[in-house]
Amino acid sequence: MKILLVNKFYYPRDGVSNYVLELEKKLKEAGHEVHIFAMADPQNTPCPDQKYFVSNLSLHPKNLKDAARAAGRIFYSREAKRKFAALIKDHRPDIIHIHNIYHQISPSILTVAKALRIPVVMHLHDYKLICPNYKLFVKEKICRRCRGGKYYNCLLNNCLHDSRLESLGGTLEMYFQHAIWPIYKTGVNLFIAPSRAMEKTVIDFGWPKEKIKFLCNFFPGRISGGNSPAAAEGNYLLYFGRLAVEKGIATAIEALTLNREYLKIAGTGPEEKNLRALTEKLKLEKRVEFLGFKTGQELEDLIAGAKAIIIPSIWLENMSLSLLEALAQGQAVIAANIGGLPEIIKDGQNGWLFLPGDSRDLNEKIKRLTELSRDEKISIKTAARESVKDFNSDEHLREILKIYQAVINE
Repeated sequence: MKILLVNKFYYPRDGVSNYVLELEKKLKEAGHEVHIFAMADPQNTPCPDQKYFVSNLSLHPKNLKDAARAAGRIFYSREAKRKFAALIKDHRPDIIHIHNIYHQISPSILTVAKALRIPVVMHLHDYKLICPNYKLFVKEKICRRCRGGKYYNCLLNNCLHDSRLESLGGTLEMYFQHAIWPIYKTGVNLFIAPSRAMEKTVIDFGWPKEKIKFLCNFFPGRISGGNSPAAAEGNYLLYFGRLAVEKGIATAIEALTLNREYLKIAGTGPEEKNLRALTEKLKLEKRVEFLGFKTGQELEDLIAGAKAIIIPSIWLENMSLSLLEALAQGQAVIAANIGGLPEIIKDGQNGWLFLPGDSRDLNEKIKRLTELSRDEKISIKTAARESVKDFNSDEHLREILKIYQAVINE
């Protein structure tokens, strides 16, 4: 099968990019021909298709000319459409699997696939299909105001970076791409939702149920046997991932005022400065350690050496790759009871759930962890691995290929 994977970033920048890179690898190992369409970037993984990549675009322009170029790309990119058409003409894929294409690529490429009758599946890694700021989260609260196509709420509430201008752009973008020129509705054959929470939310916002297919994400690598020397240390709690307001990391820091635990934070993001300031304000500098971005074996050792993994999200978390990766390593996860997280975490079995944003409830769950006997800890670790055994990359690949074939046969 010839498969074209499309994502705006083609380097390990975030969970979406990591998923695309890993999926490409698994598809090629299974003998399929895979091509890539992305945005040019010095950090990109070397790729024979990079001559087709759309030019690099910053969404933080330094002058009026760059601002106009960015605005044009967001709505409709002639360059992306032209280069995408050239790639398709040269390689004729059987199916196109798109991921995050908004802004840097734009949905203009869908017109090419539609004209050539090449089926398209789209992975819903976030809520951009229904929400101008892609999070359903504004001013530290879950927001559903745009339900029913009421995108003007983005402007009324300054939903994009608390900026009137950016929020206006986001509002116009949604009306253009969903009302005036509904290219996602007409250009995508099937949407893949990685969590039941995502599936339910998108349908609730008006998308047809028959066009949404649930398929949980997978974790890279294998399920750990739990024999890592670091696994016996267990002297700190760990958060790893993007440092953003919606991730609720402040809740994890505040919980430390109620106990004597240590917290390591691995990751970078726009909220780092505020989180450091909060740590200083609460006089927790000696018990909170910011490690920066970690990956590979270094991250695996950090996960293995933790008492538990904390996922304190306060938004409708889709399906966290951090969650699956931690469980695969036999780690108990203490997660907020929100979004797709409770679909995997069963309270008291493979981890614990706490009320989103509630540092006291989080502390209670941390306390339960510390009170476990040795046998109970072993039971939790065993249940953690067991809970993700069907979310491995081989099983995921089989399901993805079934989806591809079903869409092709329509």
